[in-house]
Amino acid sequence: MAVNLANVEQAIVEELRISAEEARAYVAIVKTGKMDADRLSKATGLGREQAQQVAESLVARGMVIEITKTEFESLHPRFAVTNRYRRRCAEDGVPFAKNLRVDNIGIVLEKPFEDARTK
Repeated sequence: MAVNLANVEQAIVEELRISAEEARAYVAIVKTGKMDADRLSKATGLGREQAQQVAESLVARGMVIEITKTEFESLHPRFAVTNRYRRRCAEDGVPFAKNLRVDNIGIVLEKPFEDARTK
């Protein structure tokens, strides 16, 4: 299945093995830019506490950085997705190798990432 903005969250869940809530939050941060837990909660439909926990989980997974205790920003999508995929390979005990679908996730999210940061 080809990766596009319509199915990128599902591709993230499948390839990077993170939860649907984490994928939704990550894509929201990529598309919007720096977000605090309140804005992330509104963007994802998660409760504020759950949004905070999901963002902290993304920090632990190497996809998002913590600006302050409640503000989060995405790493560049190509780097963040590859970073998580590398960790997933290590968790599974398989060699890290090129994965075109993972590469396509980063490519698809690159334009929304750039657009959100060049307003």
